[in-house]
Amino acid sequence: MGKIAFIFSGQGAQYSGMGEELYKSSAAAREVFDIADRVRPGTSDQCFSGTIEEISITENTQPCLFCVDLAAAAALKEAGVTADMLAGFSLGEIAALAFSGAATYEDGFRLVCNRGALMQKAAEKTDAAMIAVLKLDDEAVVALCKEFAQVYPVNFNCPGQVVVSGEKSELELFKQRVKELGGKALPLKVSGGFHSPFMSEAAERFSAVLSEYEFSDPIIPLYSNVSASPYSDDLKELLEKQICSPVLWSRTIENMVAAGADTFIEVGPGKVLSGLVSRIAPGVRVLNVEDSESLKNAIVEVGSRA
Repeated sequence: MGKIAFIFSGQGAQYSGMGEELYKSSAAAREVFDIADRVRPGTSDQCFSGTIEEISITENTQPCLFCVDLAAAAALKEAGVTADMLAGFSLGEIAALAFSGAATYEDGFRLVCNRGALMQKAAEKTDAAMIAVLKLDDEAVVALCKEFAQVYPVNFNCPGQVVVSGEKSELELFKQRVKELGGKALPLKVSGGFHSPFMSEAAERFSAVLSEYEFSDPIIPLYSNVSASPYSDDLKELLEKQICSPVLWSRTIENMVAAGADTFIEVGPGKVLSGLVSRIAPGVRVLNVEDSESLKNAIVEVGSRA
């Protein structure tokens, strides 16, 4: 039997009401939200009843998604479903870090609150945005970005899909060039140019935050967005770099498959990562857990393989 990988959802997957069913149906999930509310009162309410506008503000999005991601993973663990390896997309990596045992749930939550606030401040200082480029290969997008002073390839999501961050005035011409090359450019609903040099100040300030924490080696192998490989003794350095470095998601999934993963369970809201994994590795089984129904389904599906 192959190995099970938990993959933790990233920013953009949020929706109003997320996590509420998990809170009601799982004691382990409820504990995650209770910890968050002790540190940052009102976090559960934001997840369960906050408007999409409210929870799409980066300094709110990140702690809320952290909770739902971690709660879903905790509910699976409570039900006896264990992970052999972990990865998280952008902020999802912080939830994966806590689940891996490298940090306590409380420390992980404090870290993501700091991370969200710092990235929000950095975004407010620039006039940047993000665009998903479809129907072009990675090399073509990378080459196209080099034609512009402030457009950067930042998320290598799956074959035929690369996200770029760029200065808004340059992105208008960039979109025209994408169309000329036969691609398609879709603006993303985010508040800044993440995973790019626009976030350098946030990364530097987050490094200072990280210096105040002690981490353990992950008990479960945790793959880094920056290296697409498991963390070793470079945890703080990679967490800092992750804020302003590209997310190597395709390569991460490929490396996890090479390490034996044949079942991927997306933990957290939505199925964005599930779709990407299916395109990167069509032969693997992909499940998701975001509410009580999907939790039950994942438990049954995994159990059927035992």
